[in-house]
Amino acid sequence: MEPPAQPPLEDAAYARVAPMASVVISSRGVERILSGHPWIYRSDVRDAAGAEPGAIVELRDARKRFWGQALYSNKSQIALRLLTRESRPFDRAFLSERIRAAAAYREKVAAGAQAHRLVAAEGDLLPSLVVDRYGDCFVIQTLSQGMERLKPAVVEILQEIFSPRSIVERNDVPVRALEGLPEQKGTLAGETIQEVVVEENGLKFAYDLLNGQKTGGFLDQRENRAAARDYARGRLLDAFAYTGGFALTLARASESVVAVESSAEALGLARRNQELNGITNVEWKDANCFDFLKAADRAGERFDTIVLDPPPFARQKSNVEAALSGYHELNLRALKTLKPGGYLVTCSCSYHVSEADFLGAIASAALDAHRTVAVVERRTQSRDHPILLTVPETHYLKCLILRAL
Repeated sequence: MEPPAQPPLEDAAYARVAPMASVVISSRGVERILSGHPWIYRSDVRDAAGAEPGAIVELRDARKRFWGQALYSNKSQIALRLLTRESRPFDRAFLSERIRAAAAYREKVAAGAQAHRLVAAEGDLLPSLVVDRYGDCFVIQTLSQGMERLKPAVVEILQEIFSPRSIVERNDVPVRALEGLPEQKGTLAGETIQEVVVEENGLKFAYDLLNGQKTGGFLDQRENRAAARDYARGRLLDAFAYTGGFALTLARASESVVAVESSAEALGLARRNQELNGITNVEWKDANCFDFLKAADRAGERFDTIVLDPPPFARQKSNVEAALSGYHELNLRALKTLKPGGYLVTCSCSYHVSEADFLGAIASAALDAHRTVAVVERRTQSRDHPILLTVPETHYLKCLILRAL
């Protein structure tokens, strides 16, 4: 079900014409706000009478005390997403301020990066809004009823600030079903552009904005790819290569690269990226990475550098045990084929798997492989994907650079 239309998000005058509805929250809901977390669950909503799906509402407790403004959902278990503790109307000017502040931060941490995350939802105090920039093209995701209602204003503000060539929505994600929203994608403004070529870490990459993973690519690994290049040498294996981000970034520091990926579509784009950069020492393999590693070990193949960047193994908390087993198996097979003194770059993008548990799985794998492994770097997602100290959900990517002694 689509949220009902609302008047354009103009200015403070709108708040005077249409008074903001109030939602009464429990003491536990207040405690979550005071703890610094922006989500309030449906079980902590005491009264939402008069609140329209997707509306911006005031938060009050049973004693009518004001606690902030939030996006309201009548479908999701996350019923309220805090926007601000301030009492000033969250109008178009306020929204523009937040987007401009996010852009200013990227000028510091993503300077020179043509592809980066411009708005990272809760990480930029704009819950459920994602905006990724690929050169002069922008891709947005509005992942709640409230942000879906604000989508026209977001598009207008992006046009006003950046004058982009194209703004695409990639709302073809299952999480929207939790909000009663349909999956959809397409061009919202400007030209219809499917592929865009941008530079990253001195290389050119083509991104399919309408059909690629996430919003076209994995921008959260940009800094990790650059860091891994400092350790790459000799014969390199890139497992779960996708469109060649790690393989091509590390290729010029390596003698040869074997890149393994099971998606034919991804491999096609990877070969295009290889051609764009004139790189000739990469061999692409269409195979299951677990099976490839097992066969490589049996055949006595050895690598000086290995990169493991699998998809999430635990999309739900109930999957954590199976995910840890998967990480153990994957890293065990990699360590068996890694030469002494070699480097292993291993990643987990499963939020439900903590860094401590991830380290534990790798330590267990190292013991089973009879290898002594040292931690060289403990990394996370690129800085344009901010981590809020009080919102653990914003810390999802773990990237470890390890050395086999």
